[in-house]
Amino acid sequence: MQTRKVPMRKCMGCGEMYPKRELVRVVKTKTSTDAGEEEYEISLDLTGKKAGRGAYVCKKLACMQAARKARRFERALSCKIPADVFDRMEQEMKDNV
Repeated sequence: MQTRKVPMRKCMGCGEMYPKRELVRVVKTKTSTDAGEEEYEISLDLTGKKAGRGAYVCKKLACMQAARKARRFERALSCKIPADVFDRMEQEMKDNV
């Protein structure tokens, strides 16, 4: 019986490679408004199943803060992320992880 390949992803904070299941995914999902304009929502994907563009970070709060300071999520997701979204994600990370 063959062993399965473990998918590896790079943490945006520390730059280390980890198995995908050990990381938390930050996802950008597309939402539409009443006027037909497209908007994006940035959130944590603790299950790893949400649709959209994703970036990965360790479950350590220090890695989330390092990625925020270096604007790595904004580059990976190709959009500007407001400070209140980062604050909400950090609080959610503290609560769930």
